[in-house]
Amino acid sequence: MQISHRLLLTGTAAFGAAGTIATPASAQTMTLSVTLPRLSVAEYHRPYVAVWIEKEGATPRTLSVWYDVDKRGGEGTKWLRDVRQWWRVSGRSMKFPADGVTGATRAPGEQKIAFTAGRGPLGALGPGNYTLVVEAAREVGGRELLRLPFAWPPKPGATVRMQGKSELGAVVLNFGK
Repeated sequence: MQISHRLLLTGTAAFGAAGTIATPASAQTMTLSVTLPRLSVAEYHRPYVAVWIEKEGATPRTLSVWYDVDKRGGEGTKWLRDVRQWWRVSGRSMKFPADGVTGATRAPGEQKIAFTAGRGPLGALGPGNYTLVVEAAREVGGRELLRLPFAWPPKPGATVRMQGKSELGAVVLNFGK
């Protein structure tokens, strides 16, 4: 399954700080692949997953949140606080559902999200070092967090990979034009 979000990665300095303007020569794409392992457990629940970006001195930005959007009366949002690190840095201040950011939980397997320079909730990225964070938490299960560091602007074809141990499998961040 491939999910596509198009996000703005051009414009003013990192995360909207006033002053510096950074405009890339051409649109960049950032493709995130998150593998949710198939777990052999008695009671399996799909994980809640949050993806966000951090830069020292800047406000973290949520890129994607997968949760149980179909629960009656917004009941699925009450368990979002179990995605603890994301909840502390960004989640508690969000209103749900967030257009272009929130979506349903995903089945085990490889899930892809593509972000394209020029649009979306990310806003502008100025030059610098960033960290893309992926956190998963599962009811009657565990939680896991992976941090993928990268530099902006990236070199086309650059790849960052990490391997989860329990709730996340391979997480790969690819950059292209």
